[in-house]
Amino acid sequence: MSEKQFNGRSAIVTGGTRGIGKAISLELARRGANVAFNYSKSADEAERLKAEIEALGVKAYAAQCDVARTVASAEFVAKVKEEFGGIDYLVNNAGITRDQLILRMKEEDWDAVIDTNLKGAWNFSKAAIRPMMRNENGGSILNISSISGVVGMLGQSNYSASKAGMIGLTKSLAKEIASRKVTVNALALGLIETDMASGMNDEYREKIIAQIPLGRLGSVAEVADIACFMLSPSAAYITGQVIQADGGLAM
Repeated sequence: MSEKQFNGRSAIVTGGTRGIGKAISLELARRGANVAFNYSKSADEAERLKAEIEALGVKAYAAQCDVARTVASAEFVAKVKEEFGGIDYLVNNAGITRDQLILRMKEEDWDAVIDTNLKGAWNFSKAAIRPMMRNENGGSILNISSISGVVGMLGQSNYSASKAGMIGLTKSLAKEIASRKVTVNALALGLIETDMASGMNDEYREKIIAQIPLGRLGSVAEVADIACFMLSPSAAYITGQVIQADGGLAM
């Protein structure tokens, strides 16, 4: 792949300030893309990431935005189009977890996860699709899903449902907009080395790793590389697909 394969292109990464979202944002910037990302709370982290992206010689845009809010999401996308002159790529990465067995799960925990993870992806996709369809070369949407949405996980009825919903959204949108040269795919992740994973106690961590055929957790750098491939012209003939990056855990 060309080091600057995304020169002159513009991308939105939701939930871009930490972990997987941050890694994808930075890798897109390294490859020449202008990058916009939203944040929910940490303005300081957002400013630091914005500075890192700009130091790579591209434009950056950051703003606070609740992806679960339809109007706010549309306004964010419109502002990015104004700042960058267009939108080529969207990575729906924003997500939360509120794990609990269903008999103990509160309604607000179900609603919060579904609204952020699934409705958020719908909100941003709806807003970004029109400018993408006007591009001569179309565009690409990548939904960051999870193997929890493929096989289901104990105590994650809300999270698994939201991630399975993202897979359904991926396939439906892919059929709707393929004729306009816009591809839509999903990346179903396994356990990735993030702040969340680092909070696992050693015993539980070893138990999980023992179930992964490759014998380790994935890295955010690996996820970013896969994401960039899925957005790139090299993947232009791939749409409506769910790529599992899980070390073989859910095969």
